This record gives sequence, structure tokens and C-alpha cells, in this order.
Amino acid sequence: MTGIRIQTAAATLRTIAADPRHLGARIGLTLVLHTWGSALTHHPHVHGIVPGGGLSPDGQRWVGCRPGFFLPVRVLSRLFRRRFLEALAAAHRHGALRCLGDHAALADPGAFARWLAPLRRREWVVYAKRPFAGPQAVLAYLARYTHRVAIANSRLLALDERGVTFRWKDYRATGKTRHRAMTLATGEFMRRFLLHTLPPGFHRIRHYGLIANTARRANLAQARALLHAPGATAPPTEASAATTTHTESPPPTWVCSGCGAAMVVIEILPRRPHIRAPPPQRGAP
Repeated sequence: MTGIRIQTAAATLRTIAADPRHLGARIGLTLVLHTWGSALTHHPHVHGIVPGGGLSPDGQRWVGCRPGFFLPVRVLSRLFRRRFLEALAAAHRHGALRCLGDHAALADPGAFARWLAPLRRREWVVYAKRPFAGPQAVLAYLARYTHRVAIANSRLLALDERGVTFRWKDYRATGKTRHRAMTLATGEFMRRFLLHTLPPGFHRIRHYGLIANTARRANLAQARALLHAPGATAPPTEASAATTTHTESPPPTWVCSGCGAAMVVIEILPRRPHIRAPPPQRGAP
């Protein structure tokens, strides 16, 4: 269902943005999946980074949104609701949606259809506004989650006969009482942690539209040229590419993860052989 959520969000934004009655442009977006809350509860949601505009259908001009307004949230919510519920029903019909535990009764098609019916009439909320602290703050926030597991070692406080104790933040509280300690039985702690282990091959970060992997370089170069952004350069020709091949040094093999500078190998330490038996004791024959 998480894949359905991501794909439906991307399709909804691209469809409404391409409509001439709204923006009339091809947009790009990056979606990042985040599945956990501070207490390791299952809270799947998707963060999105969407530029405030896009390329015109012919690719000859940049179409910017109105100041303080990107796309109508009511239109976005209605289209997302319809497409998401349709995809959910299709997944259930083809056996791709499993109903277990307290929801095992929803495996019946009739029961599932009755469960979906009130969701089609309920209003779905879409919130779309410019980030308060600017785009840099959004990028810095999402960068902390792209390759992180559900809990860092720094939050672990104790492991004893009671279970695992860790720090968590209660967002409903205010002031210093937000930061609290929670102790879970070892089995419950592992259950919550494993909830956030993604299936093999599942992509947590996905790019759509202008920044999709297939045509990202050409689309971004076109957008920078139309916006007269710094760093907008013409694509290299064959002659210039041949020249730079002989003059530029090859990229470094190892790069520092902290500062990004190239690392120089000073010495390679050979691996020591494993000790396969304890050393003989004194006086032993």
C-alpha cells in the first residue's frame, strides 16, 4: 500500500499541474518515504519536494506558480482520493493486498467494498504551502531520513531484564516534557523496529517528472537556462568532451563522507590471521 501512496501522490500532482486551467506545466518532484514515529510506531507517510513551477509543454519557457499559491488543494484532494481508492480496490481484487489480524474479515470482497464506501464521501485534507524556513530547511530535514534506520544508537538508554529503554519525543506535549524515556519488552521493541524494514528492491526515494532519472540532466539544464540560473551551461560538444578527457584527472576512488574531499591512501594494513586455538599453557606437555 505504501507504493500505491507514493505513485498516486506523484500522479496527482503531475496531472493537476499539467492542466492548463491550473499551472499548465510539466513539473518535477522528489518523494521520500518515512515510516516511523518517534516511539517506533508504524506511521507511513511521504514527504515531497516540489518546485514552484515547471516547463511549458513545448519546453520553451518556464511557467511559475502565483506567489503564495501552487495548486488548488481541493482539486488535489478529490483527485488523490479517487485514484488512491481505485488503486486500493484494484490491489485487493488482484490479491496484492493482504488483510491480516483484526482486519482479516476485509479479505472478503463485499466486506472490503463496504469498508471503502464511506471513505469515498469523506473529505481528504491536502496541505500545500511554501515552507516556513525556506527550501534549504526542507532539504536538510529530509536528508536526515534518506538513509537512516528507525532509531539511532544515541537514543538507546538501557538494555536490562525489563527490556529496552530509549528516548522519544512526545509531539503532543510542550516544553521540556516532550523528551521522555520509554521501556519496551525486548520482543515488542524488535517488532516495532522490524516494522520499518522495507522489502528488497523497494525504493525509499523516488523522482518523477522533470527530475526522473531518464531525462533529468537535459530537463534541469533547460530549466536553468530559462531561469537564467547560475551554472547554466551549454551541453558539451564532442570536441570539448575529447579535450576534457585528456586534461581532467579521474575522479577519486575514496571521498571523505564529512567534507567531500578526496582521500589519499597512506598505508594498507594487511589482515591478521585468526587465532584458531588458545595459546599453550605453561608446563603443558
